[in-house]
Amino acid sequence: QVQLVESGGGLVQAGGSLRLSCAASGGTFSRYFMGWFRQGPGKEREFVTAISWRGGSTYYADSVKGRFTMSRDNAKNTVYLQMTSLKPEDTAVYYCAAAEGPISTRKEEYEYDYWGQGTQVTVSS
Repeated sequence: QVQLVESGGGLVQAGGSLRLSCAASGGTFSRYFMGWFRQGPGKEREFVTAISWRGGSTYYADSVKGRFTMSRDNAKNTVYLQMTSLKPEDTAVYYCAAAEGPISTRKEEYEYDYWGQGTQVTVSS
Protein backbone atom coordinates (compact mmCIF):
# COMPACT_ATOMS: atom_id res chain seq x y z
CA GLN A 1 0.00 0.00 0.00
CA VAL A 2 1.32 3.43 -0.90
CA GLN A 3 0.98 6.67 1.02
CA LEU A 4 0.88 9.97 -0.86
CA VAL A 5 1.73 13.41 0.50
CA GLU A 6 1.23 16.55 -1.56
CA SER A 7 3.05 19.82 -1.04
CA GLY A 8 3.69 23.11 -2.78
CA GLY A 9 0.26 24.68 -2.71
CA GLY A 10 -0.30 28.30 -1.78
CA LEU A 11 -1.61 31.68 -2.84
CA VAL A 12 -0.53 33.11 -6.19
CA GLN A 13 -1.69 35.94 -8.42
CA ALA A 14 -3.31 35.27 -11.75
CA GLY A 15 -0.68 34.66 -14.38
CA GLY A 16 1.72 33.23 -11.85
CA SER A 17 3.19 29.76 -11.42
CA LEU A 18 3.35 27.06 -8.80
CA ARG A 19 4.88 23.60 -8.64
CA LEU A 20 3.16 20.90 -6.68
CA SER A 21 4.91 17.77 -5.50
CA CYS A 22 3.53 14.42 -4.43
CA ALA A 23 5.85 12.12 -2.52
CA ALA A 24 5.00 8.44 -2.33
CA SER A 25 6.08 5.89 0.24
CA GLY A 26 5.29 2.30 1.09
CA GLY A 27 5.11 0.82 -2.37
CA THR A 28 7.02 0.25 -5.58
CA PHE A 29 6.45 3.65 -7.09
CA SER A 30 7.13 2.71 -10.70
CA ARG A 31 4.21 0.26 -10.59
CA TYR A 32 1.70 3.05 -10.08
CA PHE A 33 0.00 5.05 -12.78
CA MET A 34 -0.26 8.53 -11.28
CA GLY A 35 -2.78 11.33 -11.59
CA TRP A 36 -3.71 14.75 -10.29
CA PHE A 37 -7.28 15.75 -9.60
CA ARG A 38 -8.71 18.94 -8.16
CA GLN A 39 -11.84 20.10 -6.39
CA GLY A 40 -12.82 23.73 -6.59
CA PRO A 41 -15.20 25.45 -4.17
CA GLY A 42 -18.70 24.11 -4.67
CA LYS A 43 -17.58 21.79 -7.44
CA GLU A 44 -17.05 18.08 -7.87
CA ARG A 45 -13.57 16.67 -8.01
CA GLU A 46 -12.25 16.62 -11.55
CA PHE A 47 -9.39 15.12 -13.49
CA VAL A 48 -6.42 17.38 -14.20
CA THR A 49 -3.60 15.24 -15.56
CA ALA A 50 -2.05 11.77 -15.45
CA ILE A 51 1.24 10.14 -16.26
CA SER A 52 2.21 6.61 -17.22
CA TRP A 53 4.40 4.32 -15.15
CA ARG A 54 7.73 5.39 -16.62
CA GLY A 55 6.62 8.90 -17.53
CA GLY A 56 6.57 8.31 -21.25
CA SER A 57 2.99 9.44 -21.69
CA THR A 58 1.03 12.27 -20.15
CA TYR A 59 -2.62 13.19 -20.40
CA TYR A 60 -4.29 16.51 -19.68
CA ALA A 61 -7.73 17.96 -19.21
CA ASP A 62 -8.54 20.48 -21.91
CA SER A 63 -8.79 23.22 -19.30
CA VAL A 64 -5.12 22.93 -18.37
CA LYS A 65 -3.53 21.78 -21.61
CA GLY A 66 -0.61 23.99 -22.55
CA ARG A 67 -0.39 25.51 -19.05
CA PHE A 68 0.24 22.54 -16.76
CA THR A 69 2.96 19.91 -17.02
CA MET A 70 3.06 16.66 -15.10
CA SER A 71 6.27 14.74 -14.60
CA ARG A 72 7.64 11.99 -12.39
CA ASP A 73 10.95 10.97 -10.91
CA ASN A 74 10.80 7.27 -10.06
CA ALA A 75 14.18 7.45 -8.33
CA LYS A 76 12.69 9.98 -5.89
CA ASN A 77 9.23 8.39 -5.70
CA THR A 78 7.74 11.74 -6.60
CA VAL A 79 5.42 13.26 -9.16
CA TYR A 80 5.25 16.92 -9.96
CA LEU A 81 2.69 19.30 -11.34
CA GLN A 82 4.13 22.46 -12.83
CA MET A 83 1.37 25.02 -13.20
CA THR A 84 1.86 28.20 -15.22
CA SER A 85 -0.40 31.01 -16.42
CA LEU A 86 -2.65 30.31 -13.48
CA LYS A 87 -6.21 31.57 -13.54
CA PRO A 88 -8.67 32.21 -10.70
CA GLU A 89 -10.68 29.21 -11.93
CA ASP A 90 -7.68 27.00 -11.11
CA THR A 91 -8.38 27.64 -7.44
CA ALA A 92 -8.97 24.25 -5.85
CA VAL A 93 -7.65 21.58 -3.56
CA TYR A 94 -5.29 19.48 -5.65
CA TYR A 95 -5.07 15.76 -4.99
CA CYS A 96 -2.46 13.27 -6.03
CA ALA A 97 -3.69 9.75 -6.81
CA ALA A 98 -2.12 6.39 -7.60
CA ALA A 99 -3.55 3.50 -9.56
CA GLU A 100 -2.14 -0.01 -9.19
CA GLY A 101 -4.60 -1.79 -11.40
CA PRO A 102 -5.53 -1.60 -15.06
CA ILE A 103 -6.13 1.87 -16.42
CA SER A 104 -8.60 2.65 -19.17
CA THR A 105 -9.89 6.22 -19.26
CA ARG A 106 -7.27 7.62 -16.80
CA LYS A 107 -9.79 10.31 -15.92
CA GLU A 108 -12.13 8.57 -13.53
CA GLU A 109 -11.68 8.59 -9.78
CA TYR A 110 -12.65 4.93 -9.45
CA GLU A 111 -9.55 3.90 -11.41
CA TYR A 112 -7.28 5.22 -8.65
CA ASP A 113 -6.67 3.26 -5.49
CA TYR A 114 -4.75 5.67 -3.27
CA TRP A 115 -5.17 9.37 -2.61
CA GLY A 116 -3.24 12.09 -0.85
CA GLN A 117 -4.77 14.54 1.58
CA GLY A 118 -4.72 17.40 -0.89
CA THR A 119 -3.00 20.77 -1.07
CA GLN A 120 -4.79 24.10 -1.50
CA VAL A 121 -4.05 26.29 -4.49
CA THR A 122 -5.61 29.75 -4.50
CA VAL A 123 -5.26 32.06 -7.49
CA SER A 124 -6.19 35.68 -6.90
CA SER A 125 -7.39 37.95 -9.68
